[in-house]
Amino acid sequence: MNIDRTIRIKAKIFKALSDPIRLDILYFLRDGEKCVCEIIPHLKLIQPVVSRHLKILKDSGLVKDRKDGNRRMYSITNQKIFTVIDDVTPELIDAFTTRIFEQMT
Repeated sequence: MNIDRTIRIKAKIFKALSDPIRLDILYFLRDGEKCVCEIIPHLKLIQPVVSRHLKILKDSGLVKDRKDGNRRMYSITNQKIFTVIDDVTPELIDAFTTRIFEQMT
């Protein structure tokens, strides 16, 4: 795979991961497929907002959907994404936060 293309794809994935709502959706889907009708009340957001976030996750390859009658079901495409997410540990967050504060002073 072309290195430039790989970098662009990685950037698209990290951009999709950069929003707290999208991370919440991924965590919610972690234990299995969910109907959009379950995701909306979980997030306490209106349907158009949830749909926009789901589209970003789908376009980045992180989630997939399927139609089940009148319902749209969403699931994680590859559980390995949680390795990346879970590697951002509280210790790593603290280290970055400390560095940010050091740069401010």
